[in-house]
Amino acid sequence: MKAFLIDLKKCVGCHDCQIGCKDEHCGNSWLPYADAQPETGQFWMKVNQTERGRIPHVKVSYIPTMCNHCENAPCMKAAKNGAVYRREDDLVLIDPVKAKGQKKIVEACPYHAVFWNEKLNIPQKCTGCAHLLDGDHPVKVPRCMDNCHVDAIIFGEESELDLEGTEVLHPEYGTKPRVFYRNMPKRFVAGTVYDPEIKEVVIGAKITAMAEGVEFETTTDAYGDFWLWNLPEAEGKLTISADGKVKEIEFSTVSEDVGLGDIPLA
Repeated sequence: MKAFLIDLKKCVGCHDCQIGCKDEHCGNSWLPYADAQPETGQFWMKVNQTERGRIPHVKVSYIPTMCNHCENAPCMKAAKNGAVYRREDDLVLIDPVKAKGQKKIVEACPYHAVFWNEKLNIPQKCTGCAHLLDGDHPVKVPRCMDNCHVDAIIFGEESELDLEGTEVLHPEYGTKPRVFYRNMPKRFVAGTVYDPEIKEVVIGAKITAMAEGVEFETTTDAYGDFWLWNLPEAEGKLTISADGKVKEIEFSTVSEDVGLGDIPLA
């Protein structure tokens, strides 16, 4: 049973995996696994970039996304005549001949990881580079993994991967994805604490946040900045204390990360 493990803490957003996928499949027909990917309009591997927080407390998250080769694959259920099938190694493939004209295969994917090739009249997606795994190529791994220079992407036998603490995209879909993520980004609260009387940042201020009954702590750095990481999506209260001064701020990470900007401690 093959699976992917992607460590988001290692990913630097270089897009090498995305570029490698394009280079491997654009202009190259790897039948019977897949026909050529168009140069535009499709990303069988795509690095989604999300800006989080507010200026000046902004972070960018990068999440490489692809077909999840789901155990409970909706595309297989939507396909006719066995046009979408699962190999013995658990990679889910689309037969480019049998799938001709079956646009419902595209519509069935809740991750939007299946694309429609208007010119060829077929649905297309990541194949896990099955042609490399089965062929005489010396590197028997998907091109995205081979291209990743920071080793953020690992492909192999699920039983041999360290999946403890990993997550999948949208587990509520019930598709049982075979692409696992480590260090999935969680909510944060950030800000800069300063003393308005002396017009200086406050270094070493104690920052405490309570959210869903859990306490999170940190201190301001040499620039008066603080970052509270891995918060739940919830309502909470922030307490800032230094030199006998205390300030409380209510916050919400239900819908987004929170950048509080400059915070006067008076």
